[in-house]
Amino acid sequence: MEKVFETNVINIGSEAEMFKSENMIILFGENAPSTLSDYCFNIEVKNIEKDIEKGMTVSFDDNTYAITAVGDVVKKNLSDLGHITIKFDGSTEAELPGTLYVEEKALPTISIGTIISIQ
Repeated sequence: MEKVFETNVINIGSEAEMFKSENMIILFGENAPSTLSDYCFNIEVKNIEKDIEKGMTVSFDDNTYAITAVGDVVKKNLSDLGHITIKFDGSTEAELPGTLYVEEKALPTISIGTIISIQ
C-alpha cells in the first residue's frame, strides 16, 4: 500500500500519556501553543498530498492500526499544523472533525524518534 504520510515524534509533552487512559493521543507539530504542548506528542509537520481514508492504516514504528473513520479536517490539520487526535476506539463514524479513529487495541508505546506513517 502506498505511503500517504510519514513523520517522526520530536518531543513528548509532560502530560501526553494522560490521554491514553481515554484511548486517545494528541499529535501536534513543533509549533504547538505552549498551553497545549504539554498534552501532545510533537511531530514534524509534513504535507499530505492524498486523502486519508477509512481502510488505510496508521503505524507507530511496528504497531499498525486499521483506520475506521476520518474526521473532515484531519488531512488539513495534519498538513497545516501537525495536529490531530487519534482515538483507538474502533468508531466507524467520525464524531469530531479533527479526529482519526482507529481499531480498538492496545495503544502503542511512543518515544522520541517513533516513526508515524499512514498508508
